[in-house]
Amino acid sequence: MEQIRINFNLNGHDVSVMADPNKRLVDFLREDMGLTSVKEGCGEGECGACTVIYNGNAVTSCLMLAGQVDGGSVITLEGVTKEDGTLDVIQQAFVDAGAVQCGYCTPGMVLSAKALLDKNPHATKAEIQRAMSGNLCRCTGYTKIVKAVEMARDAKGGTEA
Repeated sequence: MEQIRINFNLNGHDVSVMADPNKRLVDFLREDMGLTSVKEGCGEGECGACTVIYNGNAVTSCLMLAGQVDGGSVITLEGVTKEDGTLDVIQQAFVDAGAVQCGYCTPGMVLSAKALLDKNPHATKAEIQRAMSGNLCRCTGYTKIVKAVEMARDAKGGTEA
């Protein structure tokens, strides 16, 4: 396993680490960077549990390699929570809407919602449903999840278009 230096922005901080460029990003983030909010569900890019934001887009980290983030930007759930430990408006909306059950899918859901609202603060219900369609939840159903994203959108001042 040849290691290379990977330079990227992780949760708002520039980092430079030696790592196996062929290691899956989900494993690199969990094992090498200690970011346990990134969960592996299916390992095939189908469930969304491992979703992170890469260069502004929600992506499944099980389908990316660590070397691919060189020069880029990655946000995990740890980077969404405010520095003082206060929940971000999206996280709080998930709590308030009762959209969190077992919590396994929640980090990926929150990151998919954040990626959407960062790009489209006036997302419609249909756009929210489409953006969240890559994240599977076996506990809540999706009504409360969509409601949480709508609540976060409204709290951020971006009512439905």
